Amino acid sequence: MILSDKSIKECIKNGSISIDPFKEEFLQPASYDLHLDRYFLVFNRESNALIDVKKKPKDLMREIDIGEGGFFIIHPNEFVLANLKEVTGVDSKHVGRLEGKSSLGRVGLIIHATAGFLDPGNELRMTLELANVSPLPIKIYEGMKIAQIAFEELDQECENPYGSKGLNSKYVGDDKVKASQMWKNF
Repeated sequence: MILSDKSIKECIKNGSISIDPFKEEFLQPASYDLHLDRYFLVFNRESNALIDVKKKPKDLMREIDIGEGGFFIIHPNEFVLANLKEVTGVDSKHVGRLEGKSSLGRVGLIIHATAGFLDPGNELRMTLELANVSPLPIKIYEGMKIAQIAFEELDQECENPYGSKGLNSKYVGDDKVKASQMWKNF
């Protein structure tokens, strides 16, 4: 069951959900608006001709810091990683689902390819997988509303929250955008 605005506020008060910083003005009827941070990772095409998911990449991506109040232009067919400003977390009985903003989808900006799930027990600054599917460049700004997160309650508390021993949890508590760690699965 997706939590309402009232339930999200209750969960923040009792600590089962965390959003930092939390401002009630960004609370929607069944989600919370999240904002773009200043850190991006872009592909290093000059030193890589191929991505082999079995091998740890060397210099696959490079960081760009657009600074406070800065902007980033994402070109057609470009894919970049970026951070959210907020750190979000859930206890072992809740999950978070990252979703795009309709107004950005209507200009061709996709905010996550597949990783829109906040696992039970994790608290981190979520990574956006931004893709421009429009025929024109899109200019985005640090601090703008870029996504929303909805929360759901599990039918019962999970046995092994994200980060538990043996789960191979690669993104526990991330605070800054990080490239793929898929190679660790092999």
